[in-house]
Amino acid sequence: MSFADTLKQLPKVSHLEAIQLIDAEGAVVATIENKPGQAGSLAVYNHLAQLHGSINIEAAKKGVELYAEHTEDARANPGKHPNIDRLIAIADGAAGALRVKHVFAV
Repeated sequence: MSFADTLKQLPKVSHLEAIQLIDAEGAVVATIENKPGQAGSLAVYNHLAQLHGSINIEAAKKGVELYAEHTEDARANPGKHPNIDRLIAIADGAAGALRVKHVFAV
């Protein structure tokens, strides 16, 4: 299934302004905003957090699958897709799990 088709099946994120990803020390390591260019990643990370409670190895592996054709491009071009790079690192055990904090739209 293509990434565009996958997005149609994920829960809507219109109620979210952003998601903050928090490491084991409590530092915000990334923010994914609900704006063009990031809304798809917001939907993926929101879905993973709902299913797994955090972005752990299991969630990251599923996320890599959900990004479909973009995952291959991310592997071929490290740094081009930082939200996918992050999931690959977690799935491979090169990075630790991240907590997710939802920032709701007002």
